[in-house]
Amino acid sequence: MNQVTIYTTPTCVYCRAAKDYFKEHGVSYEEKDVAEDEAARDAMVEKSGQLGVPVIDINGSIVIGFDKGKLAELLQIK
Repeated sequence: MNQVTIYTTPTCVYCRAAKDYFKEHGVSYEEKDVAEDEAARDAMVEKSGQLGVPVIDINGSIVIGFDKGKLAELLQIK
């Protein structure tokens, strides 16, 4: 089972696209709203080195932005 965390903001179009992609493929994930959660924002910056969202952590591998190819590779989606 993959451990997936997505760092988002409420208005982020690419965050919504990533979450829709996860739902479409049955991927469970934990969402952290960095606009509201300062600790999550700090963790995201520590992991990715940036403030842009989405930042997606899949089993410790960091994906910046909605990179469908990288997500498919890490989640082994065909």
